[in-house]
Amino acid sequence: MAREKRRVSTFSLSFLDIMACGFGAVTLLFLILKHDAEAMRSTDDAGAATESRRLMEDIRDGEQNQVELRNSLKQLDEEITQARGRSRRALDELQEQRDELGIEASPEQEIALLKKQLVALETETAQLRQQDSGADTRAFFGTGDRQYLTGLKLGGQRVLILVDSSASMLAETIVNVVRRRNMDALSKRRSAKWQRTIRTVEWLVAQLPRHSNYQIYAFNTEARALTNNHNGRWLSAADNRSLDDNVRALKSLSPKGGTNLVKAFQAIGDFSLKPDNIFLITDGLPTLGRKKPRNNTVSGKQRLELFEQAVDALPRGIPVNVILLPMEGDPAAAAAFWQLGISSGGAFLSPSRDWP
Repeated sequence: MAREKRRVSTFSLSFLDIMACGFGAVTLLFLILKHDAEAMRSTDDAGAATESRRLMEDIRDGEQNQVELRNSLKQLDEEITQARGRSRRALDELQEQRDELGIEASPEQEIALLKKQLVALETETAQLRQQDSGADTRAFFGTGDRQYLTGLKLGGQRVLILVDSSASMLAETIVNVVRRRNMDALSKRRSAKWQRTIRTVEWLVAQLPRHSNYQIYAFNTEARALTNNHNGRWLSAADNRSLDDNVRALKSLSPKGGTNLVKAFQAIGDFSLKPDNIFLITDGLPTLGRKKPRNNTVSGKQRLELFEQAVDALPRGIPVNVILLPMEGDPAAAAAFWQLGISSGGAFLSPSRDWP
């Protein structure tokens, strides 16, 4: 029997199985690869987010530290400024105490001061040789170059300067006044407050118009001209010799006694021609009046009454420019003298310690 010939088909069951397996393998491989990519992407995103959060926290911490450092720096600057202020105040108080107690300066300081005075005298001599070259009657040399707006009316044909030379002009406190009034005359003249008074007078006479006349009276329990035989006499502001004589006489005075403002204002009657401008340099309300006091102490109310007596003795129509160097324990003085300056058509000035 003849063998039956088998027919071969390309789409047999085995071929289909192989193809199905291949497609399945490709599909499985695609799924695996896609899942891994998504997993890697999510892992990368999570890491980046974590790193970003960590960086943001570092930035916030840095900004917070910067703010704290700025606050600390500002506080440190304020502490340094306060320390410098305390240091300056301590040095000023120490110097004031040295002046009040009459402590001598070191030889180096004395030499420096003498050299400065020599330069000032040489400059003044040169200016005196050229009297007509300037408007000021007398040169005044201060310790700085500051300019001051005082409001004082420095003009007038006849200018009277009244200088308080009572014991209270020795210091700014009652304790130091009591201490200094028992010292020798040289220590009294060297007191810081009296030296300041002398500089104020020097500044005033340096501002006088050359065509004007002037006179300087010192008053405590009495009132008199600084130079002898000049009571009631006007002096020419253009006479530099008389100006120097008056300043030297003022420097030789030692403050003492009480304050009689009535005597100071009554001295205006010494002049045949009344002054048209008055400068009053004092440190407080008067302690004496027309009558001799019954007690050794004077209350604040009594001092105001004595002040009113002095104002009654003042001729009307004369401007009074008050320069007050205040003292402790006399709170009513500033208001009373301010009222006197304003009502008389003058001015009131209570300058700083470094003026003029």
